[in-house]
Amino acid sequence: MSELRRALVVSTGKNAAWVSLDGEIIPRLAQLRRQSGKRSMPVPGDVVFVRVLEDEKTVVDRVEPRGFTLERRTIEGRSKIMAANVDTLVTVTALADPPPRLVTLDQLLAFAELEEIGALVVFTKPDLAAGAVRDELVSLYERLGYQTIVVNPKAGENIDGLRAAIGGRHALLSGISGVGKSSIFKALGGDASVGEVSRYGLGRQTTTAARLYRLADGFLIDSPGVNEFGLGKIEPAELVRAFPELREPATRCRFTDCTHLREPDCGVQAAVAEGTVPESRYASYRKILLEPV
Repeated sequence: MSELRRALVVSTGKNAAWVSLDGEIIPRLAQLRRQSGKRSMPVPGDVVFVRVLEDEKTVVDRVEPRGFTLERRTIEGRSKIMAANVDTLVTVTALADPPPRLVTLDQLLAFAELEEIGALVVFTKPDLAAGAVRDELVSLYERLGYQTIVVNPKAGENIDGLRAAIGGRHALLSGISGVGKSSIFKALGGDASVGEVSRYGLGRQTTTAARLYRLADGFLIDSPGVNEFGLGKIEPAELVRAFPELREPATRCRFTDCTHLREPDCGVQAAVAEGTVPESRYASYRKILLEPV
């Protein structure tokens, strides 16, 4: 029987998963092995052991215990495990083309806060945006306490800074299409692309490929879609906890159950009016609370 080899899961389907074997650059499509009539269902970031058979087919033999699972909640209250063994969410937002969607960025950061994992803010396409826009956004998120990096991957600008920032981390990359994630992978030197795994477990070559960039002591995975990070139905007090700059103003509200939307003597609304809470962040809070996904 072939020997067991260690691998990281990049993306999964019903019957198969793309895995990156230790010592290999190109991921393999691996079949999931039935155990007691059921298949063990890995998720991106899982450590698995596989067997490579004589015909080069790869089979997942077992999934190692997870140190941490990243879950999202649906509006109906159900949960879905999205990734395992991840400690950092790397958000990618274009400064132009497409215009920066701050509500998406803020939702990703709120997700990281609630999951109690690190978050890194990456802005791309600085050459297409006015310098004032870039400086304002970088200043905004740095003031909030997030490590913020501006990169131009096609020109190779600040890629070393990004590589240093994710060094040693087990990170998951997220951002809408067109923001430059593929260019980031190519610039990092880890452009190993694989197709999606269909609901039936078949590999499909697509342009929206899952990717994994290996680090010396970690990894960067681009797999789940940005819509996977919805917060579901969430209570105001919990959402305030996900916006660090709202926590202290919320203690100054007249009502303990304040939603911070329209109540009188609301500390959060007062902080927005005073300029101590950015208007864009408060707009994101309102949208997330009123339009859960």
